[in-house]
Amino acid sequence: MNESFENLTPADEKLFFRKNDRNDVRLGEIVPQTNYEQSNIVILGCPQDEGVKRNGGRIGAALAPDAIRREFYRLTTFGIHHRICDLGNVELSGSLEETHDNLTNVVKKVLEDKKKIIVLGGGNDISYANGRAMSESFGAGNWLGVNVDAYFDVCTDQPRSSGTPYRQLLEEKLIRNDYLYEIAFQPQLVSPAYYRYLQNLGVNMVSVDQLRSRETADLELRELMRQKFIHHSQSLTAFFAFDLHAVRSSDAPGTSEPSPIGLRSGEFLNLVQFAAKLVNTKIIEFTEVNPNFDVDNRTTKLVAVAMHRFCSSQPKIGS
Repeated sequence: MNESFENLTPADEKLFFRKNDRNDVRLGEIVPQTNYEQSNIVILGCPQDEGVKRNGGRIGAALAPDAIRREFYRLTTFGIHHRICDLGNVELSGSLEETHDNLTNVVKKVLEDKKKIIVLGGGNDISYANGRAMSESFGAGNWLGVNVDAYFDVCTDQPRSSGTPYRQLLEEKLIRNDYLYEIAFQPQLVSPAYYRYLQNLGVNMVSVDQLRSRETADLELRELMRQKFIHHSQSLTAFFAFDLHAVRSSDAPGTSEPSPIGLRSGEFLNLVQFAAKLVNTKIIEFTEVNPNFDVDNRTTKLVAVAMHRFCSSQPKIGS
């Protein structure tokens, strides 16, 4: 295994559900049989919530990667034509900053090997590590970042936290201002000062009300991004960050900061499928799930379904 993968802990075998029915095969029976070299899609966990703690959120997101896996591996292989490998979890040693460095190195290796990656947080601070991997792999001017979240995450906090990743990416010039998209933000939850900050930079912003005013939730985003992809279809890659704060608490009660309003489950999945159908989407992440506050595993099940939709919506190999 490559040295970039030395600081990984394999996923617990107990998470891989087995039905033992050859007519009803589950992902928990298939994924463990696929090694990294054979895979097209890679799953990676970052089980920490230090960034959430620094930001004053509810602790518990560190439990999310394995809780999500437990639901995902119970699902069937229906519609999935790509090989999936689970690399396990980034080993947590030292500070949050060191964890981000480790995560960036692993993600860069996966991107270098031309595979797509699903990253499971943990706190939304991992968007900085994943965004940095995109920038270092493809160049700061060659990727689009899409933050689907109720919040902007451009706080000025020091040290870094789950509220700072997109300010870090912008301030460090790791992404072009006009290539960042803040999607599904809720006006009552965001600072007017941070709104003006993003507006002055030329960042693309679409509120949850704007998304829901269209026929489908992804239409506004599709129209915003269409021209950029038309003119840069060969050079632009994409990173989608799905923070579960974007989903209303009745559908996703297990989060670090729940809200009674937000995207419905179907609208959330619609955006995930949009990300999947963009050939140049390289990374998709899910963050801020908190199993400690989940109800009937609604939130972890929603993310598991979203992962399945992402994998099953990929174009068939050779098509």
